[in-house]
Amino acid sequence: MAMNVGGDSTEKPLSEINATPLVDVMLVLLIIFLIAVPVVLQTVEVQLPKVRFDPTTTKPENVSLSVTSTDGQCSVFWGMTKVTQPELLDRAVSKLKLEIARQGGVDAPGLELPEVHVRADVSVPWKCVAGAIYNMQMAGFAKVGFISEPPPGENVQRI
Repeated sequence: MAMNVGGDSTEKPLSEINATPLVDVMLVLLIIFLIAVPVVLQTVEVQLPKVRFDPTTTKPENVSLSVTSTDGQCSVFWGMTKVTQPELLDRAVSKLKLEIARQGGVDAPGLELPEVHVRADVSVPWKCVAGAIYNMQMAGFAKVGFISEPPPGENVQRI
C-alpha cells in the first residue's frame, strides 16, 4: 500500500485509487462463485418421453369425466350427469365392482380394469381436477388419463 504522509503545502493530494485491495476482493469472489455454482446447478439425467398425439381408443367400460368450474365451484360430470364428490366415489366403486364381477372376479386371468378419461376446462382450478382424480383412485381405478385437444395444424386421425 502506498501512502503520502506530510510534506510541504505545495504538494497536491494523492487522487489515485489503490486498486490492489479491490482486485483481491474480486478474485476471492470469483473463486467463491466458481466453487458454489456447480453445487447449485446439479441436474438429474431423465429421459423424457417424446410427445405425440395418439388417438384415444375408447372402450365402453371406460369412465368419462368432465370437470368444469363456475364462480370457484367445481362441477364434475360422469358422462352427461352432474355428480357430487360423494356420489362420484359411490358410482366409481360400484362401477369397478360390476366390471370385476363381469370379468370373473379379482383372480380372473387377464383382468383388465377400466380407465378414467378426464376432460377438464382450461380455466378449471387444479383442486377441482385433483379432487376428481383422488376420488377415482380411492375407488380403485389405477389408470387415469387426460383428454386434450391437439395443437392447431396437427394432422390427427380421429376414430
